[in-house]
Amino acid sequence: MKLKDIYRFAINWGMVADPRGKAKVQKELDAVNQEYKGLKDGERKYFDQERLKNPYADTRLLYGNEDIDVKRILVGIDIEIGEVLLAERLNDRQRKIDLIIAHHPEGRALAGFYDVMHMQADILNKLGVPINVAEGILKERIKEVERRVMPVNHNRAVDVARILDIPLMCIHTPADNGVTRYLQDMVDKLSPETVGQVLELVLEIPEYQQAARNNAAPTILVGSEKNRCGKVFVDMTGGTGGSKQAFEKLAKTDVGTVLGMHIGEEHYKQAEKNHINVVIAGHIASDSLGMNLLLDELMQQEKMEVTCCSGFQRVERAPEN
Repeated sequence: MKLKDIYRFAINWGMVADPRGKAKVQKELDAVNQEYKGLKDGERKYFDQERLKNPYADTRLLYGNEDIDVKRILVGIDIEIGEVLLAERLNDRQRKIDLIIAHHPEGRALAGFYDVMHMQADILNKLGVPINVAEGILKERIKEVERRVMPVNHNRAVDVARILDIPLMCIHTPADNGVTRYLQDMVDKLSPETVGQVLELVLEIPEYQQAARNNAAPTILVGSEKNRCGKVFVDMTGGTGGSKQAFEKLAKTDVGTVLGMHIGEEHYKQAEKNHINVVIAGHIASDSLGMNLLLDELMQQEKMEVTCCSGFQRVERAPEN
C-alpha cells in the first residue's frame, strides 16, 4: 500500500468515527478552506495547507516519500529517538521497516496538537452543555496546553528519521475517535446499571486484560461498584484532558459516569466534588485499542507486517458482518 493511502485512510477513518459526526467535521474543513481563500499572499506563506483536508492537527505525515510502497511497519504508542534507532537496527537485521507509525504526535503535529481540543466543545454540547459554556470553559485550558508544548524540542525524533531515511507518521485523534466510538457503542448497547458493571465490560476487552496482567488494570477512581452509573460518557478523544470545570457542567446533564483514559489530580477533585463517577480504563491500553481498531480496517484493504514497540500490542479482531 502506498504511504499516502495509509495516511488518507487514517484521516478518513477518524472522520467517520468522530463523535461530532462526519458532517460537522466536514463543515469545519469547509470553514478552514474559506479562511484560506480570504488570506493575502503574504499570509499564506506560513499557513499549514494540510489543514485544508485534514481536520486533525495531531495527525501528520512527518517524513517520507508519500509514493513509496509500504509492506512492513513499526507501530508504537510513543516514537522517539530510541524507537527510530530500533527501526534502523531491524533494517540491519534484514527486517526492513518501510514506515514507522507513532500514536502520540511528534514534530509539527506535537507543536500544534492543542488545536484539536476545540472539538471537545461540540462533544460537551451534544451531552447537554450549552455551546457558549463549553467553549468558554475550554478557552483557558487550550491556552494552557499551548503554553506547555511551546518550549518542547518537537522535531528530535523526526530529525533522526530524516537522517536515517525512515518514513515516519503519527495518528493520534483518528485512533482516539475509534476507541471512543467502540466503547461508547458497547456501553450504549449493553446498558450497564452500575459502575461495577461498566468496569466489568471494560475488562472483557483483550487490551485491558493485558494491562491488568501488567499491574495497570482499569479501575474505579471516583464512586463505587454499587453506584448506579446513569448515562456513561466515554471521554477518550480531543487531544488531551479538557477543562476541570466540565464536571460541574456535566453534573447538570444526564451524565452520571465518565469512562476515560486518564485524569489529572484537579480533575479528579472536581469529579468527586460533583458526584460524577469516574472509571479509568487506562491510557496506553486505550491507545492500543484505538490503533488496533484502525489497523484492523486498514489490513482489510491490504495486509502488512506489523512489528510492535513502545507499549503497543497488536490484537486482531474478526471483521464485523
